[in-house]
Amino acid sequence: MRTDILRMYKEIHGWVGIVSGLALFIGFYAGALTMFEGPVQQWASAPARLAPAPALERTPELVEKVLAAHPEAAAGYTVNLHIDATHPARVTWTVAEDEHAAEHGHGTVHYASLTPDGALQVETRGPSPVAQFFDELHRQVGLPLDHEIAMPLMGAVALLYVIALVSGVIVLLPSLVKDLFALRVGRNVKRMWLDAHNVLGLFSLPFHLVMALTAVVFAFHDQFYTAQGLAFGRSGPPPRAAVAPAGDGAALPVLLSPADLAGQVRAAVPGFEPLQLAFAPRAGGGAPGGGAAGAGWVVRATGGDPAYGIRTPLYGMVTADAATGRVVAVDYMPGRQDGWSATVTSFFALHYGNFGGTPVRWAYFLLGLAGAFLFYTGNLLWVETRRRRERRAAAEAAAGAAAGAAAGTAGVPEQTRSTRILGALTVGVPLGCVAGTAVTLAAARWLGDGATETLHSLIYHAVFLAGTGWALWRGAARAGWELALAAALCLLAVPATGLMTVAGSPGALAPALVELTALALAALLAAAAHAARRRASAGPRDSVWAADARPAPLRPSGA
Repeated sequence: MRTDILRMYKEIHGWVGIVSGLALFIGFYAGALTMFEGPVQQWASAPARLAPAPALERTPELVEKVLAAHPEAAAGYTVNLHIDATHPARVTWTVAEDEHAAEHGHGTVHYASLTPDGALQVETRGPSPVAQFFDELHRQVGLPLDHEIAMPLMGAVALLYVIALVSGVIVLLPSLVKDLFALRVGRNVKRMWLDAHNVLGLFSLPFHLVMALTAVVFAFHDQFYTAQGLAFGRSGPPPRAAVAPAGDGAALPVLLSPADLAGQVRAAVPGFEPLQLAFAPRAGGGAPGGGAAGAGWVVRATGGDPAYGIRTPLYGMVTADAATGRVVAVDYMPGRQDGWSATVTSFFALHYGNFGGTPVRWAYFLLGLAGAFLFYTGNLLWVETRRRRERRAAAEAAAGAAAGAAAGTAGVPEQTRSTRILGALTVGVPLGCVAGTAVTLAAARWLGDGATETLHSLIYHAVFLAGTGWALWRGAARAGWELALAAALCLLAVPATGLMTVAGSPGALAPALVELTALALAALLAAAAHAARRRASAGPRDSVWAADARPAPLRPSGA
């Protein structure tokens, strides 16, 4: 390949990676955490105060009492067929504060059960929202903006990500065979980081291509549907059953019982196991209980089929008539979709890793962490390459300067302000993200009833900004080991909190894995802090990673 073309792609790869790398680190690290959303939520959630869920056969009695005491639940309620720490109540419903919150599924969640004597018990204390916050952090690559603003920006980052992947492969092609399995550890630290970056990037390339392309689809989801509408006569996203507003004094709808509906769905869609039934009246379908039995009411059964990929991180969905159990929509139904819907679902399944069970989730978790490390090493390489380029330019300038003793120091390069800032951000943003997620996870146990997604966001961003600010103030070299050590201590706060507090599933294996994973990450960061401190004291003095960075004398060529 021509040298000038190779140089052009190397420049493209470097600059595109720099622009998107820091945001992608946050997206990949938070995305790795979402692979175990259930265990994280179980670990963070306080013990349930509800009475044990009644038998499924008693659900109609529970629903009747809920609607009598809380008419607002008539706007839509959910029956959980499977009870666990994430879904602790048989019946739940959400009350949104405004239309925007309702559109995005936010609001106060109410949990209902029956006491042993048959009385209604309602709580607003449920599973911790910290896992949902991690998912939001991942989807918006750390941008604390409104979803409609953050998603196009995330899409732009994903497009840059695609460009970086393609240009990186082109750059690596000339030395692919020679350097494929090379990992040269020694005095040339830049060569070691380059080998690690290339090996990680090449062997995880299919995973990264999937993440990049699916992220673009998610970011411009609405725009794609608009284009589809113009091409095929549809005017937007697939229609959803509109929900009628709640009315006062709503009576119990005359619907099939949850047990019967679950049976109808299983019979209609063999292999699909429903976990939840979400009931809602269609707009114009009549008041609950009025007119024909259950007229206008629909039920969305969510669950999964191990033989097929699913549309969301945790479940597929089938819509049925709540009065008869007849299936009326399968756009989100595993195994029953048309070609277009199945294609869209494949994007979701590949991105979320919700196929293949636990082994695939662990693989996605490790690949997510490796991806975050890939972007970190990319920034390190860019800073080192820039330093050497500046040093080479200064040496050439020295060669043309006056001969003699003056030539030994002429043109000595100093780190430019942009290089120093980028080096500090390369340290502060990733380590601030790691520390922020650890602190807000540990805080979830201590906050108890006061835990909200907004509060978790405030805690995370306070720690994140503090870490980034510290790096800009102290410089990359000093902050490199200081923040790595601080992030390790923040991670240790997770198992320490686990020892001092009680969660909803004490002694359970899944939450224990959260603490073990935090310990493993803390050990890695402690080792990184030791290496960074040694590099700061013993590395090249003209490097941005040197604690007392100062220009190194240069000699003109041939001297």
